[in-house]
Formats: sequence, structure tokens, C-alpha cells
Amino acid sequence: MTREFRESPQFYLTSPGPCPYLPGREERKVFTHLVGRRAPGLNDTLTQSGFRRSQTIAYRPACEGCRACVSVRVKVADFALSRGLRRIARRNERMDCRPTRPQATSEQYDLFRTYVGARHHDGGMADMTMIDYQMMVEDSHVETRLFEYRLADAPGRRGRLIACCLTDVLADGLSMVYSFYDPRLVDRSLGAFMILDHVERVKKLGLPNLYLGYWVGGSRKMDYKARFLPQERLGMDGWKRVDE
Repeated sequence: MTREFRESPQFYLTSPGPCPYLPGREERKVFTHLVGRRAPGLNDTLTQSGFRRSQTIAYRPACEGCRACVSVRVKVADFALSRGLRRIARRNERMDCRPTRPQATSEQYDLFRTYVGARHHDGGMADMTMIDYQMMVEDSHVETRLFEYRLADAPGRRGRLIACCLTDVLADGLSMVYSFYDPRLVDRSLGAFMILDHVERVKKLGLPNLYLGYWVGGSRKMDYKARFLPQERLGMDGWKRVDE
């Protein structure tokens, strides 16, 4: 009995704080720890239940009177490129994309700082140091990959790093934990391209789902996730498919 109790996840509730997506609202989160040998299986189960991972924490919104944050996952078997997404794929078809171990580098951190400074300068990541970034990337008790995207260069030479995505490998697909890119390359739509690349990787694995995190209706930061159809959105009655 004691052993079962110690291996059962314990859940906690945060204090209210400002909502990062919808002005004038407050957010609360329920969270648990992902540590030890139970972490991979627990991460699978919780992700399928709408949780997200940040280092060794799994969390999901628990806001009073608000359910705007909706967990979404792309159904990759039925996914078809729209005209706009097809253009993005063509623009980046010569990209060098490869998975690496989740190990932080100064090159990644420089790109991360450029991205955060341009897109989220007033957010919680604005003051992250190299050590903070290293913890974000490397502090994981589950199967994690760091995908690096580089501009194609001469044969045998590494191209310039322009995008990264920290990704968890799950029993039913992949979960994009956090991505960042060079904000100056607007015409490449790198955020969307990384999703397209992950869709293809999930297909090759023969798995059904690509988890994108939360879609928030009314938040411009999250509108892009609605482009990737068909997808399932998690509601009170479980996952519901959305085709348009």
C-alpha cells in the first residue's frame, strides 16, 4: 500500500495569476511532477487528457468560469495540405531538418533570445538565462528530441540554424512542447513549417496524433493552430473532431 501511494501522482493547484492569452482574465493551473520511471507512461496519459509538459511538470488550465484553452491534436492520417500550407512547404523544401539529443547549445540560445525578444518580450520567458534555457531543454524524464532546422548550405557543411522545436515522443504520436525560430524570416512561415514537418514525421512513425498544445479562441497568438485540419479538440465530452 505504501509503495502504491508513493508512485501515484499528486496534483496541486496554483494561485491565480494574469492570463497570458486573454486580457483582463486570470488563470490557474493544476499540475503534477513527471519524475522517475513512471514519468513516460504518466506523460502519455496526461497528454491524452489535455496536459502539457514543461521540464518535469505536467500542467493544464484550471480556471474558474473559463474554458477558453482547448487542447488540440492533428489527425495526421487524414491531414491534407491547403493551398497556403502547400506554398509554405515549397518555400522550405531545401531545409535541413534533423532530430538531436535534447542538449542546449549557445547557438540555440542566441536564436531563442532573438525570437523571445521579438515575439514575447513582455512574457515570462523574457529574462531567461542560458542556464534557464538549458533546464527547459534538458530537464526531462521522458523521451524527448530537439529538432534543429537549418538553411541548406554547401555539401558537408552545417547551414545556419533558423528554427528549433523541443518535442516529446508519445505512444500515440508526437507532442510539440516548445518551438522558436528566426522572426526576421517572415516569408518562410517557420512556425507553420515545423508543424508540417512534424505531421510527416508522425505519419512515418505510423502513429495517429500530433499534439499542438492549446488553441484559445479569441487569442491572435493561437489562431494559427486552427489551420491544421482535421484536428480533434478536447472538451467536456472528450475529443471531438473538427474538419473545417
